[in-house]
Amino acid sequence: MLEPGDRAPDFKLEGDDGKTHSLKEFAGKTLILYFYPKDNTPGCTTQACEFRDSAALYKKKKAVVVGVSPDKATTHGKFRDKFELNFLLLADPDHKVAEAYGAWGDKVLYGRKYKGIIRSTFVIDEKGKVVSAQHKVSPKGHAAAILETL
Repeated sequence: MLEPGDRAPDFKLEGDDGKTHSLKEFAGKTLILYFYPKDNTPGCTTQACEFRDSAALYKKKKAVVVGVSPDKATTHGKFRDKFELNFLLLADPDHKVAEAYGAWGDKVLYGRKYKGIIRSTFVIDEKGKVVSAQHKVSPKGHAAAILETL
């Protein structure tokens, strides 16, 4: 599991804009990389909308928000448009990037064990180092909590 001070793992993932994005393109910026389970679900929508509504505050801090889930890029595009999201969403369908960040693991729902996204957020500095690593976060109020860490 990633900890503050670790180098953030590189990635190459398709975005909701149809382009391939990598960690390197965010060099020189503070990156808020958050992993969420699924587009259009209540918790994920709450979390995404809070990041959307906080965009001006993140911009003042020179931070860029990027969401990652196992959904396809086309699904991300629909989610983005439906809720007027103003940040990039990346598709990680094979969950390899989530695994590299420690955001994929065992979960339990109604007594059933399965593997899935562990809602996690990473603050990555301009040089690619992890400044903050938060796992099992609550969607509500999370965008404001991350702002406080900046």
